[in-house]
Amino acid sequence: MAEYLTIAAPAEAQYTDKRSRFLAFALPVRDAAEARAAVADLQRRYHDARHVCWAYMLGSARTDFLSNDNGEPSGTAGKPILGQINSLGLSDVLVAVVRYFGGVKLGTGGLAVAYKTAAAEALQAAVIEERIMTADFRVSVPYADADVAMRYVREAGAQITAREYTAIGAVLTIAVRLDDEAALRSRLSKIRSLHFTDENVAE
Repeated sequence: MAEYLTIAAPAEAQYTDKRSRFLAFALPVRDAAEARAAVADLQRRYHDARHVCWAYMLGSARTDFLSNDNGEPSGTAGKPILGQINSLGLSDVLVAVVRYFGGVKLGTGGLAVAYKTAAAEALQAAVIEERIMTADFRVSVPYADADVAMRYVREAGAQITAREYTAIGAVLTIAVRLDDEAALRSRLSKIRSLHFTDENVAE
């Protein structure tokens, strides 16, 4: 699958229940390390809070996820937060909820509702956008066949993101929708003078 939904920028919300304050943060993240760093930053900023609970979902396949109750009763915080991420089908997103205890216990059911509500409100405040996964690769082609190669790229709906010129031809960096990569490679390979200079281009 080449498309997935994520949030365009950080968003925040606040929810109060029986004097407990829940500060919710929805943040776009690229990987688990970035998610954990964001949690650590919130823990430093809100070091006087009772709990900083969180959940994240990563990857277009939505198979890399984790949640943490951070001292709340098991299943009352991280799981409801993750549930709100899942309800919107989002990925590459972290939602963290900071709780300031108000002196009145909410009970396990009340906690789950509070964390769920806070997470939902932060995500409602976010702008959701569709992202398309692309593959990047380079080809080398003599000038005589460069126009044909570029036409194949255009017809595939792909883009040439960089051009380098040599004495005998051009080196093209191509970005193509992941689902269309194999077909474009196959078509380009029919140009006998064209060579794939590497399999993938690192970001």
